[in-house]
Amino acid sequence: MRRNYIILPLMALTGLLAACQSIQPLSIDYMLPAEASFPATLRSVAVVNNMPSAFGTGLVPADNDTLPAPDEIARKSEVHTGNAAIATEALAEALAEGNYFDQVIICDSALRAHDTVPRESTLSTEEADELIRDLKADFLIAVEDVQLRSTTRLHYIPEIPLHYGTVDVKTYTTCRIYLPGRQGPAGTIHCLDSIYWEEPNLPADRTQAPIVPQKELIEAASDFAGASPARYLLPHWVTATRYLFTGGTVDMRDAAVYVREQNWPEAITLWKRLYDQKKGKQKIYAACNIALGYEMQDDIDTAIQWAEKAVQAAHAQAKGRTEKMDADDIDPSDLSYYVLAYRYLQELQERQKGMARLKAQMQRFEE
Repeated sequence: MRRNYIILPLMALTGLLAACQSIQPLSIDYMLPAEASFPATLRSVAVVNNMPSAFGTGLVPADNDTLPAPDEIARKSEVHTGNAAIATEALAEALAEGNYFDQVIICDSALRAHDTVPRESTLSTEEADELIRDLKADFLIAVEDVQLRSTTRLHYIPEIPLHYGTVDVKTYTTCRIYLPGRQGPAGTIHCLDSIYWEEPNLPADRTQAPIVPQKELIEAASDFAGASPARYLLPHWVTATRYLFTGGTVDMRDAAVYVREQNWPEAITLWKRLYDQKKGKQKIYAACNIALGYEMQDDIDTAIQWAEKAVQAAHAQAKGRTEKMDADDIDPSDLSYYVLAYRYLQELQERQKGMARLKAQMQRFEE
């Protein structure tokens, strides 16, 4: 949950972007590194099911972490053990689709099916080495726990009238990485995610029945939960939103034409001229656009330099207006532009932090 001191500026920013027609949202795709890094020599991975064979389900107290909606008339929470075979297969498929390893082998049979006494879920060194040898793999990734917490809510809108239901399932997946000859797991991935269903216009005679049948819910959520850790194990693409300032001056409008033509160098030339000539908000717009232009050309270091200039310009704009005005007269957009520039700077810095790790992880394709 975001803290209040962040929520308020973002609310102001949302209003600003909705009201200003000279701001254009753009999508950018870029790759992030995995949290786990594997040596290039590890080219074949076996994905195994190391979950207990027993399945369980049960009611739990209704979650009180969120306030009920005004139209909410019923709520029920349950916990389920995920379907281990489905989760293991989903993880193996996600790793195979990532095309990062030369070979992905799956062993979805329960390794603990014949346990007679409770024990630690981690594999011993001997068990891991035997599996690696038998499956002809370089290392193992074991699915060791999948827990599901479903919260079903029933809503009623009397004005229509209409019943509708929602099901929100939080998934908790634990995977461990085993290397040959190593004592204990080489790494552990704990993944929290969620999947959601909505059933509009429920007939009155269905309001007492499950919105999603339990078997269908467990299977779908287990498939989702199994695939979720792949983004921690593999470099992956993400789509982010950026904002381009396009109005206010002739140079801004001309630069927007260059952007549509993907001619970022010419657009940057016009924005730099604006940055040198203008003050106040126009200077902020120009610096933000220049940072975006360099990011689109994968020059993250230079993009950060210009994002820092945008933050400095926004800070100076807000400070100057505050010194000249009474508190009641301060323009809220000054804070919004500062937040916009500062958040963009943070995102660029996060990209920069991961670039060295990403380069190391992708070296296997250069050899």
